[in-house]
Amino acid sequence: MDRAFASKFAKMMFLTISGLFILMFIGSRFFTHIDMALYGYMVGTFVFIAGFFYRFIAWAERPPAKLILTKGLKLLLRRSTPQTTAEHLVTYQFIWHRGWYRWTQHVLLGWGCILSALVTFPLVFGWMYFTMDENGYYTVVGFGLDLMKIQADGILAFLFFNALNITAFMVIGGVCMALYRRLKDMQARAEQSFVYDFLPLYLLLFISLTGLLLTFNNIFLHGFGHPVVTVIHQWSVIITLIYLPFGKLAHIPFRPMSVLARNYREHYGEQAMKACKVCGTGFVSEEQSKDVIAVLKQNDIEFQMKEGFHLAELCLPCRRKYRMSRFAGVATHQVKVKEANQNAKG
Repeated sequence: MDRAFASKFAKMMFLTISGLFILMFIGSRFFTHIDMALYGYMVGTFVFIAGFFYRFIAWAERPPAKLILTKGLKLLLRRSTPQTTAEHLVTYQFIWHRGWYRWTQHVLLGWGCILSALVTFPLVFGWMYFTMDENGYYTVVGFGLDLMKIQADGILAFLFFNALNITAFMVIGGVCMALYRRLKDMQARAEQSFVYDFLPLYLLLFISLTGLLLTFNNIFLHGFGHPVVTVIHQWSVIITLIYLPFGKLAHIPFRPMSVLARNYREHYGEQAMKACKVCGTGFVSEEQSKDVIAVLKQNDIEFQMKEGFHLAELCLPCRRKYRMSRFAGVATHQVKVKEANQNAKG
C-alpha cells in the first residue's frame, strides 16, 4: 500500500479525502441532497484539508514534535485524559490563569468558530438538511435518517436556523476584545505584526459581518442584494479556509495536540524529577530532560558546558544566570538568591 504513494503525506491525504467522499455519498443519500449553492464552501474545505495535512506533516516530522506524538499517543488512555481534554479544549482553563479578559476573548472566538464549523460542514457535505411537512413541522435529517421533527415557529427551529447568527455575534465579540487588547497592551504592541496578528482577526470579522448581512437582507430588505452579498461572504470564507493552515489561526485545529503534551509531562513527571545541576530543584522529569538532550543532538546542537553539565540540565532561573556568567565572567549561576519573578504566573 505504501508503494502506491509518493509519500506519507500523499497517502494520508488520499485516505482522508476518500473517507470524506464516502461520508458525503452516504450522508447525502447518494448525492441527492447536495446543495450546489454551497459548492464553493466544499471546494474551499478540500483545499483547507490539503493545507492542514501539509502543515501537520511538516510539523510532525520535526524531532521534538515526533517525540511528543509518539509518546503522547501511547499515553492517551490515561485516567486524566478526559479532564485534560476538557480543560484544554472545552473550558480553556489554562487561559483563565492569564486573566478573565483573555479567557472570555478565547471562549468567544474559539467556541464561535467551532460551533460555526459544526453547523456549516454538515450542511455543505449534505450530512444534514431539513424537509418541511404540510403540518407546519420541519424534519431534521442527518446522514439520511430522520432525526427529529421540530415545530416551524418553535424555539428549536429558531436556534437551528439562527445558529450561525449567534456564533457570528460570538466571533465579533471575541474579535473586538482581541483588537482592543492588541491596540492597548504594550507587550502585544511590541510583538505583533499586521499580517500575522491582525489579518486573521479582520478575516473572521468580515466573515461574521457579511453573514449577518445576509440575514439582514432577507428579513428587512426582502432579499435585495442577496446574490451579491452571498458571493462576497462565500469568497471570504473560502479565502480564510485556504489561509487558515498557514497563519496564526492554525493553532485552532492544532490545539488537540496539547493534550498529548500534557499527558507526556504529567506521566513522566510522576515517575522521577530531574534535579537542577546548580540549585538542586526538580524542574522537569528525567525522561523529558533526556529527550531534550537527545533532540538537540539530532539537530547537531551541543550545549555541553565546561563545568561538566548540559545546559538542558539547569532550571530556567539557573540557566539565565549561567548565561549571564558567560558574559560577565562571574559565576552568577552559583548565587543562591532567587529571581524576584521566579514564581510569577502568566
